[in-house]
Amino acid sequence: MAFTFFFRDRHTLEQLTNFLLPQIDSYSKIKVWDAGCAMGPEPYTFGIILCEAIGPEKYKKVNILATDIDESSNFKEIITNGVYPYSDLSRMPPNILEKYFHKFDDSNNYRINDIIRNSLRFEQHNLLSLQPIESGFNAIICKNVLLHFQPNERVDVIKMFHSVLLPGGFLTTEQTQNMPDECAHLFEKVCTDANIFRKI
Repeated sequence: MAFTFFFRDRHTLEQLTNFLLPQIDSYSKIKVWDAGCAMGPEPYTFGIILCEAIGPEKYKKVNILATDIDESSNFKEIITNGVYPYSDLSRMPPNILEKYFHKFDDSNNYRINDIIRNSLRFEQHNLLSLQPIESGFNAIICKNVLLHFQPNERVDVIKMFHSVLLPGGFLTTEQTQNMPDECAHLFEKVCTDANIFRKI
């Protein structure tokens, strides 16, 4: 599903940011994978929340890899350009909108600023290939995909995520998904009000 909007499930992304903060100074590069990014509002929202927490100077070390199966083959252009209609941004706090976006044209479209846009790149990727897009991630966000998979497929994908997370890295999933029993030994839940798990 490609439907999403900026600052959707803000609480979970803020909680993930809080867990990541102790790692910021320990790594020369912070890598985050948003798997199932749709047209980009979720990874861009996380980038904004993280930048607000650590400041633009430290944020320069952040790399967000956004992936999706993208059967329409138009996500890359949208995400790379970082231009969105106001309807996608209307749930965002007005001060954040003013700080991170500027009016792009006469059609009520806005473009995200270069600090956030340059931290994010898009790659087309099918999670069910079970081929990791990269490795060495501090965090993986996969919040709108696993519910569409069969139980055995979820297990395989979560095991793949575990293999590419750094020690102590975090996996965030949608609230409707419990950690499968087959993966319970791989992660510990670290948050009571969000599905955030730390790699064991």
